[in-house]
This record gives sequence, structure tokens and C-alpha cells, in this order.
Amino acid sequence: MTGRRGLLPPVRQASAIPGFGLALGYSLTWLSLIVLVPLAVLVFRALELGPGELWRIIGDDRTRAALRVSFGLSFLAAIVNAFAGLLVAWVLVRYRFPGRRLLDALVDLPFALPTAVAGIALTALYAPNGWLGSLLAPIGVKVAYTQLGIFIALVFIGLPFVVRTLQPVLDDIDHEVEEAAATLGAGRRQTVFQVLLPTIVPAWLTGFALALARAVGEYGSVIFIAGNIPYVSEIAPLLIIIRLEEFNYAGATAIATAMLAISFVLLLIINLLQGWTRRRLGYV
Repeated sequence: MTGRRGLLPPVRQASAIPGFGLALGYSLTWLSLIVLVPLAVLVFRALELGPGELWRIIGDDRTRAALRVSFGLSFLAAIVNAFAGLLVAWVLVRYRFPGRRLLDALVDLPFALPTAVAGIALTALYAPNGWLGSLLAPIGVKVAYTQLGIFIALVFIGLPFVVRTLQPVLDDIDHEVEEAAATLGAGRRQTVFQVLLPTIVPAWLTGFALALARAVGEYGSVIFIAGNIPYVSEIAPLLIIIRLEEFNYAGATAIATAMLAISFVLLLIINLLQGWTRRRLGYV
């Protein structure tokens, strides 16, 4: 021991959190058991069908129509939720008004409601004899038992994901940032598009991805309002259930694998875009 501070050995701080190796091992184990193993089994079962049979099932007109309805409407609903969620989160964070806490609580309502309850409520509301459906029917707008009804249900269940993802980010943005931009001569439009939006883009994409993922796998709230008409308003999860009820396990496995592959590609693209945005903004 020399007595010089620079030559003393570093003191290791005790931590309640396990080391990286142990934490990573537990994480990979649980991730494998809960997520990776079931998905791998699904893929292997689909591969047992053979490429020809697999493509025959996926290429069936009814299957392609169901996949198109599920993913097409889910993507559109996620886009609407991205902008509506941004607006709702902005209002809840930046303004104080009577009923704000009630509105904040209502955002979480789709989280708390069982999906079947949400579907029944939306059907009762938009059915031809419902409160809103009876007003829309005379002008030729039919919501229940159409793709429009599916779209509304997906918007309903996906909005909270965007709002709750953006709220903490918007809350962390200091008002002094906007004041500094105004001091430097930036107008309101420049402040929004060049100062605020670039900061929230990564979180915005995360909320969009969560809303999209929830919409793709949604079942309970959709089947009541969709009408479930093949080639028109039949969603892919419902078609999987139908194939299982027919004891057509090969068909159900093929459709589920197709949904898994498309979902993985979409989420991968969103994550890559999110990473590119972070690097461009200098977050990493």
C-alpha cells in the first residue's frame, strides 16, 4: 500500500441487482420458455406440412382475404391511433382543465374492459337500431357488420397504447425548450416540427408498433361487430378458430404461421426505423 490515491485498488460497490451474466441468463431462459419455444414449435409444425401444402393453404382465397382484412385494417387503425394518441397525450400533458383527470382515466378504459364487453358495446352502439347506427342508417352509412366496424373497434382498443407511450416523453420536455426556440426566432410551426416532434419520434413509433400489434391479434371486440362474412369482414384470428373447430389443424397452423411471419416483418421494419431515427437524432 503506497498511500497514493491513484494506486489504490478500486472498491467494488455492492448492489442488490444481480450481475449482468446472471440477469442475462434469467432473461434468456424466461424469454425462451414463454415466447421463443412456443413460436418455434408453431413454425416447425408448419414446416412439417411441406412447402407445397403450406403455400396452398396460405394462398387460398379465403385465407388471403382474411389476412388482408386483419393486417390492412390494423395498419390503418394504428396510423389513426398514432395521430389521435399524440393529440390526446398533448392535451393531457400540456393543458389543465376541468375533467382532465376523468379524461385521463377514460383513456385506460379499453385496457380494463374485457374484449367481449367492448365488442358488445360497440355493436349495440353502431348496429342499425343502435344509438349512432340509427342516425347513420338514413344517410346510407352502415358500420356494424362491415369492415368499417372492424376499423372502429381496432381504433378503440389501440388508442391507449399510443397515449400512454407518449405521455411520459411529452411530460419530460421542458417548457424552456420551446421558450428558447421562440427566443431564437422560431415560429410555432418550426418549434413543433423541428424541436418537439424529433424528440418524440422514437416513442411515437413505439406506440404505433404496440397499437399495430394489439390490433393484429385482436379477436373478442371484433367478432361481435364484424359480422364475420367470409371474403368481406372475416378476420384471420377468427379463421384460425374456425379451422380448429373443423379439426383442420394443418390449416390453422399454416394461417397462424403466416400471421407470425407478417407480424415479425412489420415489427422488424418499425424497430429498424426507430433505431435509424435514434441514431440520426444522436440518442445512441
